[in-house]
Amino acid sequence: MKVISICPSNTEVIAYLGLADQLIAVDDHSDWPPEIIGLPRVGPDLSINMDLVEQLKPDIVLASLSVPGMEKNIAELEKRNIPHIILNPQSLADIENDLLVVSEVLDLPEKGKEVARSFREQFAELKAKSEEAVYKPSLYWEWWPKPVFTPGKVNWLTELSEAVGAYNIFHDINLANIQTDWEEVYKRNPDYICLAWVGVRRQKVNPKIVFKRPSWSNLEALKKEHIFVLEEELFCRPSPRLLEGAKKLAKLIHPDLFK
Repeated sequence: MKVISICPSNTEVIAYLGLADQLIAVDDHSDWPPEIIGLPRVGPDLSINMDLVEQLKPDIVLASLSVPGMEKNIAELEKRNIPHIILNPQSLADIENDLLVVSEVLDLPEKGKEVARSFREQFAELKAKSEEAVYKPSLYWEWWPKPVFTPGKVNWLTELSEAVGAYNIFHDINLANIQTDWEEVYKRNPDYICLAWVGVRRQKVNPKIVFKRPSWSNLEALKKEHIFVLEEELFCRPSPRLLEGAKKLAKLIHPDLFK
């Protein structure tokens, strides 16, 4: 089949299924796996060039609602009668289900079942190991600094935090994404600060900026220099690559347990 992915997480779902060879084009932000580097680009995920998508005549387009603003892509796909499916993952179970859905659409359901089972089992193994941790620290996840956006209860990063033997300080708010402020973060006093800014490469994030925030120099996380600048592609995209990010974070938080 001829497949176009218009969202990085969708591209990564295809890759985990071992079906990257069926992709004929991807959005501008898709950067993994390496096999897709030379493929035609159809624009940034929030502003897809639908004329080009239509010209490429795909058998199916993998659309997404995982990022606010993508609704207009779907409206345009429907308007033009371009065949598509819509993914909207918010949890690890959703990602597992996406593997099943995409493999079914591409007529390889058994492959999807195999990969989904492996994804689920690896997270279960990670969580079982983290249960041995004596201390489970609190994490503040920062998706954007100003205004402050952070994941809430209904989000894969809250599940990922638990899987690595920690917890998200905003796990009590029943939302996927929360707009908050530096004062509220300060009140919750996290043990670790995890900076993973959406769409920003790790190398461009300066962890020292958090010391300039009002009163933050009093936080234990800053006194102990418990600040992680993490790859947004391993933590901010709802794809199976979260497993890679989880394993990395587990080693950072519990180095003795995850040698």
